[in-house]
Amino acid sequence: MKTNRLILLVSLSLSVIATQAQNWPQWRGNMNTGTVENGTPPVKFGEKENLKWKTAIPGKGHSTPVIWNDKIIVQTSVATEEKGIRKPKELSEGERRMSGESTEFIHDFKVLLIDLNTGKTIWEKTVTRELPEENTHNLGSWASNSPCTDGEHIFAYFGSRGIFCLDFNGNILWQKDFGQMMKNMSFGEGESPYLYKDKLFIQWDHEGESFVVALNKNTGEEIWKAGRDEKTSWATPLVVEVNGKPQLVTVATNQIRSYDANTGDIIWTSTGMTRNCIPNPLYADGILYVMSGFRGSALQAIDLANAKGDITGTPAILWTYNQDTPYTPSPLLMDGKLYFLRANNAFLTCLDAKTGSVIYSKIKLEGISDLYSSISGANGKIYIAAENICLVIKAGDQFEILSSNKIDDNFHASPVISGNKLILRGFNSLYCFSE
Repeated sequence: MKTNRLILLVSLSLSVIATQAQNWPQWRGNMNTGTVENGTPPVKFGEKENLKWKTAIPGKGHSTPVIWNDKIIVQTSVATEEKGIRKPKELSEGERRMSGESTEFIHDFKVLLIDLNTGKTIWEKTVTRELPEENTHNLGSWASNSPCTDGEHIFAYFGSRGIFCLDFNGNILWQKDFGQMMKNMSFGEGESPYLYKDKLFIQWDHEGESFVVALNKNTGEEIWKAGRDEKTSWATPLVVEVNGKPQLVTVATNQIRSYDANTGDIIWTSTGMTRNCIPNPLYADGILYVMSGFRGSALQAIDLANAKGDITGTPAILWTYNQDTPYTPSPLLMDGKLYFLRANNAFLTCLDAKTGSVIYSKIKLEGISDLYSSISGANGKIYIAAENICLVIKAGDQFEILSSNKIDDNFHASPVISGNKLILRGFNSLYCFSE
C-alpha cells in the first residue's frame, strides 16, 4: 500500500514538473533565453499542414503571448468608433518623418484568455479605455508589451496605460499607473515587465524622468524605486541569482546596471551599449550576455561572480563581439550557443557562448528581408518568424534550414513553444501548430 502511494506521489510530482516545463510565463519564456526544454513543436506547418487551430484576434497588438498550463494570455488594443481630442504635441521635422501612427480614436486595451487546446476565447476583458497621447511606430502597436503570469495572477502591462493585475477569471485585483512615457522620436512603447518570485520589475526608460521599480506582485505596492540617468530604451530587465542572491540587470545606453533585487542598491555597472537598447539580456552558467545594435554593434559576456563596482574594461567582461548584433530581435541562448540576427535584417550569427568564438556568421535567411520578432528554440531547432513565413533551422555547428513555412499573416510577435505546440501571434490571427 505504501509503495503504491509513493508511486502515485512520484507520478503526480513528475506530471507537475512536466506541465510547468511547458509554460511560457513571460516575454522570453520559462528560462528567459527563448529556449524551451523538452519542447517538440512541428518542423513543417502551414495553413493546411499541422494546423491545430486558428483564432482571429481583435484590434492590433504585437505583444508576444504567454502560456500557463492550458491557457494562453494575449494583449491587444482595439480602436473604437469614438473619437477623442489629442493633446497638442510639437514634433520636430525628424520626429514627424520617423514616427508612425497617431490616433484620434479611443482604444479599448484588452486582455484575452484563450484555451490552448481549442483556440476558443474563454474571456475578453477591457482593462481601460483611453485615447493614447503618444504616437507609435508604424511597425509597432499600442499593445506591444508582453504580459507575464505566475499561474494565479495575470500581469498585463500597457506602458503609459499602466499595469493591471487580473485573476484567471478576468477580475482586476489591482492596477498601477506610472504616468505618460515619452519615447525617443515618438517610436512607441514595447518593454515588458519581469516577474521574479513575489516581485514585479518594470524598467521605465524614456525622454523624461527614467527609473526602475519593484512592486509587490500581490498588492501592487512599491517595494523600491531607483532613478536612472538614461534616455529611451525598450529592453526588459532580468533577475539572475549570484551566490544565492538575486540581482536585477538592466540594459541601457549610458550603462548596464545590476541592482540588488531586494533593495535597489547598485551592485555593478558597465558601459559599451549603443543607443536604443532593445534586446533582452540572457544568462546561463554564470555568464550574462547583453547586446544592442542601433547605429553600431555591441555584445558583452560578463562573469557575474567577478562583477563588482564599475567593471568597464576589467576581466569581469570575459569577451566582446562588436559586429552584426540585433537592433530589435532578442537573441537565443541554447545548448551552449548564442544565436542572433544582424540589426533588423535576416542575417544569422552563431557564437560559442562560453568563449565567443565564431561558429558561423552573417548567413542570409532565405525568403526574409526585414524582421522584428525574436528567436525561439527547442529540441535542437530554431524558429524565426517574419512576414508570411516561419523558418525552422537546425541548431548546432552547421547551418541548415529544415523548413520554410508559408502562413497567410505577418509576424512581429515572437514564436512561443509549449510541449508539442507552436504558437504564432500574427497581425490578424493566433495560430497553434502541432503534429
